[in-house]
Amino acid sequence: MQLVDTHCHIHEAVRSPLAEPHVQGMWQKAEVSDPDQLVARAEAQGVTKLICVGTSANDSRLAVDFVANRENCWASIGIHPHEAKDGEAAFEVLRELVGDAAGASSGHSIVGKTGSAALMRKRAKSSKIIAIGECGLDYFYTHSPKQDQIKALHFQIQLALAHDLPLIFHVRNAFDDFWPIFDSYQNVRGVLHSFTDSMANMQKAIDRGLYIGANGIMTFTKDQAQLDTIRAVPLQKLLLETDAPFLTPKPFRGKVNMPANVSVVAEFLAELRGEPLQGLAEATTRNSQTLFSF
Repeated sequence: MQLVDTHCHIHEAVRSPLAEPHVQGMWQKAEVSDPDQLVARAEAQGVTKLICVGTSANDSRLAVDFVANRENCWASIGIHPHEAKDGEAAFEVLRELVGDAAGASSGHSIVGKTGSAALMRKRAKSSKIIAIGECGLDYFYTHSPKQDQIKALHFQIQLALAHDLPLIFHVRNAFDDFWPIFDSYQNVRGVLHSFTDSMANMQKAIDRGLYIGANGIMTFTKDQAQLDTIRAVPLQKLLLETDAPFLTPKPFRGKVNMPANVSVVAEFLAELRGEPLQGLAEATTRNSQTLFSF
């Protein structure tokens, strides 16, 4: 049985000034804090591919460096809505990481143009960048002003389209603003990470071709509507994730989450949905390969 963790932050287990201090602090308290041991533990549970997801300019740099020489790890680079206030300086880093042209342009298109041989070589070196994100809108906390979040979301959608990459979306209490932005573009591919919202928004996502990411929340939620919604996600649109070190599933609550726990999420969902575990594993792995082009 092969599984994929489509969303984790194990790159922040590396002792680095680029890491987000709070997340690195969580890893330092974990049962397993060495990143290569985390990968090995995952492999032992059948988790053969991991996506390390960036949430800021520095964190995205760290993710790209982390995956470069690790065969079964890939990177997504992005600006989390909490970090959207970093603005143009963060945009520039993402442009550089995917080998895009420097400098912002005005108007609706703020990505820039690709072209020079040097920039294309830079992109080739970063070929393990397989997605843009974690990006989106979070109106639950609003650590960044809404307008900054909206601008960062537009930028990252445009960057993904310019490089034919899927997006990893984080949307919390903000779908009323998210859907009009999403619908203003064509051919956007991606996943709604850590989805816990309504049946209606799940169906809107499916209608738009998006995938739904499920993690340990489903093992401990007391909200029956959330369970009903994840049960209703078409199998061909379901992805598995951990968000490690966050969102540890039962029965390991109180411990730091690890990518190995994708297997726990898979087992729970197979029982919840009344599907064979092997079938769910095969489908979600195939879905991740389709979306992220491993």
